[in-house]
Amino acid sequence: MSSPAQPAVSVTATTLDRDRGLLRVMGVPGLALGIIGIVVGAGIFALPAAMAGAVGAYAPLAFLGCALAVGCVALCFAEAGSRVPTSGGSYGYVAQAFGPAVGYVAGTLLWLGDVLASGGVAAALATVGAAQAPGSAAPLVRAVLIIGVIGAIALVNLRGVAQGTRLIATATVAKLLPLLVFVVVGALIAHTATGASPALPGHASGSTLGRALILGVFSFMGMETSLAASGEVRLPNRTIPRALLLALALITVLYVAIQLVAQRLLGAALAQAAAPLADAMGRVNPALRALMLAGTAISMLGFLASDLLGSPRVLFALARDGLLPRALGRLHPRTHVPHVAILLYATLAALLALSGTFVELAVLASLATAGLYILGCAAAWQLRQRSVALAGPPLALRALGPVALAGIVSMLVLIALASWTERLGLLIVVVLAMIGYRLARRSQAGATQ
Repeated sequence: MSSPAQPAVSVTATTLDRDRGLLRVMGVPGLALGIIGIVVGAGIFALPAAMAGAVGAYAPLAFLGCALAVGCVALCFAEAGSRVPTSGGSYGYVAQAFGPAVGYVAGTLLWLGDVLASGGVAAALATVGAAQAPGSAAPLVRAVLIIGVIGAIALVNLRGVAQGTRLIATATVAKLLPLLVFVVVGALIAHTATGASPALPGHASGSTLGRALILGVFSFMGMETSLAASGEVRLPNRTIPRALLLALALITVLYVAIQLVAQRLLGAALAQAAAPLADAMGRVNPALRALMLAGTAISMLGFLASDLLGSPRVLFALARDGLLPRALGRLHPRTHVPHVAILLYATLAALLALSGTFVELAVLASLATAGLYILGCAAAWQLRQRSVALAGPPLALRALGPVALAGIVSMLVLIALASWTERLGLLIVVVLAMIGYRLARRSQAGATQ
């Protein structure tokens, strides 16, 4: 009976020591904007068309259903984050709840999914920019944009977490402005629109519906990346739940409003629109179409800014726990940021973007996030059962059990909707993570002898 308790003591000691040297300066506005900045990605500028093509006029309800599924996960993360507010975010929750081995798997799913997504977004942004250059110069322009954009954002983050937070706030406000313009202008002229709401496709109950639901759930993912910087959050037991729930509520309202306006303005043409928001505003004024296209690029920059602040902290946390090379756990003596982890993560993201292989791995990255969400929901319940609270009174949701179960079931359904090859890819990642943990522990043991 005494053996299960021993790892928990070791993990707790590591958790309390993991954030030594970090500055807790991030408040509710900064963390909430970081979550919004990474969740509201460039996909929302195109997603309304895919949702309309799959479920027609019921797309706003589909968004609400997706928000409910991810909302259950968010509630679990809010409680777990208030109990274990540490660098690495969900990695810390899972490690504290189930021990370092399962925590390592969660950490691997977290940083791998993030770096794949970051590389893909950078590649997409560079492709848009390179399209404006002469054909022969396009490859060089693409490479320069990838290295320049990722390098510039990494440089800001190397100067300090406060500077990185300010960049996220600026980029998030800049990306939200075009979306708010779309909603306000669209709502004002909606009564004059002649388009009819798109009809519900007859095949919506098949694979098309499944893909639409996957896309919808993916559009709400990303909170785990911002929470990876929890070791630098002020009053974390209060700040993390408030910022997380505020961000998700605002995102849900925004997504539903965008879908409703797009359906009203474009009608049945929405399902075939390549750039639905830009096309809808183009019917009002060409300048508004240009604003929507610019908003897409700004949205990508906002995603990268949020990702390059949060995700390197996962590598930092794993290194502080002795599961990655210790150099990744170093802090800069002046800025108190994990500079080695930031540089390595930025390099990996740039290499993935330059390789152009992200498209094939995009769904795997998203499925990795679903796997992480399952572990996070289970960890929240386990932390409650063990009364773990490392930073004051936690959130303590009354209905945590049903909420955690709903979150787990929702993510299992999401994984089931993927192809068998995609599910196999997720399984391979988990197996490799388990092997990586064994190798890390063996190396750690050898170093202490």
